[in-house]
Amino acid sequence: MIKKVSKNDVRLRIHKRIRRRVKGTPSQPRLAVFRSLKHIYAQVVDDRAGRTLAAASSVEKNSPVAAGGSVAGAKQVGKLVAERAVEKGIKKVVFDRGGRLYHGRVKALAEAAREAGLEF
Repeated sequence: MIKKVSKNDVRLRIHKRIRRRVKGTPSQPRLAVFRSLKHIYAQVVDDRAGRTLAAASSVEKNSPVAAGGSVAGAKQVGKLVAERAVEKGIKKVVFDRGGRLYHGRVKALAEAAREAGLEF
């Protein structure tokens, strides 16, 4: 009998493969993106210390983000996380797309973060 593999299982396998190569260091932390159906989350992580240095999401209270389930909302989250990272002196990051395709909301978040001052 053939076992059906879910899309999320495939995404997790891809994510593990990416994480073997992509490591966040103090000099160049990792910009991790998580996308759900309704929201989008981004955080800048130093993997060596195991600390989140900056974060933004579409779920925050008093957030200027309109809707995290849209490309426009992803752009706002990308801009917000980049501004918070630059405030803390972080300019260079490595991008972790979380096993998702570099397309749509993930791409919009990345491009907005680049425009706001992050380099990757």
